[in-house]
Amino acid sequence: MLQEVVPEVWTLPRPQKFWGLECGTRMTVVRLSDGGLLVHCPVALDPALGRQIDALGPVRAVVASSLYHHLYVGDWMKAHPSATFWAAPGLQKKRADLAWTGVLGDRAEPAWAADVDQAPFTARFEREVVFFHQKSRTMICADALLNLSKHPSRATRVVAFLMANTGPGKGYLERVAVRDRALGRKQVDRLLEWPSERIVLAHGDLVDRDGREILRDAYDWL
Repeated sequence: MLQEVVPEVWTLPRPQKFWGLECGTRMTVVRLSDGGLLVHCPVALDPALGRQIDALGPVRAVVASSLYHHLYVGDWMKAHPSATFWAAPGLQKKRADLAWTGVLGDRAEPAWAADVDQAPFTARFEREVVFFHQKSRTMICADALLNLSKHPSRATRVVAFLMANTGPGKGYLERVAVRDRALGRKQVDRLLEWPSERIVLAHGDLVDRDGREILRDAYDWL
């Protein structure tokens, strides 16, 4: 079932393997001021989920905000042909078989700009674009700030320990993920301009307070 995190924002965690490791994933749904829905990092669309989505409102836009959150976009395109579909930079080439509306840039699209801001974190190899729900002060991530340290799978927790992934964005993986440190520093500083209170992670527990400081601490090495 979709879980309401704050008014007008819902999430849905699902199991998901990456390179054979269970790391989970999480979809986020934001109801916009016009009543339409912005779907972030869509998960598999089954009939039960379809009914829940329909009850919330019409799907206005679907965003695959990193290179690795595209597996189920095609199903959403079939189910919601009137919606727009947006790819992370480079994903439109990786998944050229999908009829993307456009590529996510460094400014929010008009369809959601009144409610949700966005900024690139393309210094990371996932080429991510991060989102921010203004009213609830909630930052919404795909692969940034990964936190597998409390995952239910023991094998996943062991891998997290070996990567020193003790909290959101902690450990060796982030230092590998950020390919351009100068750009990374600049992009993190822009993310820090948002007054984030909470953070929705696609991979890890939700951060329900001190979001901006957790982001600052995670990337203080840049």
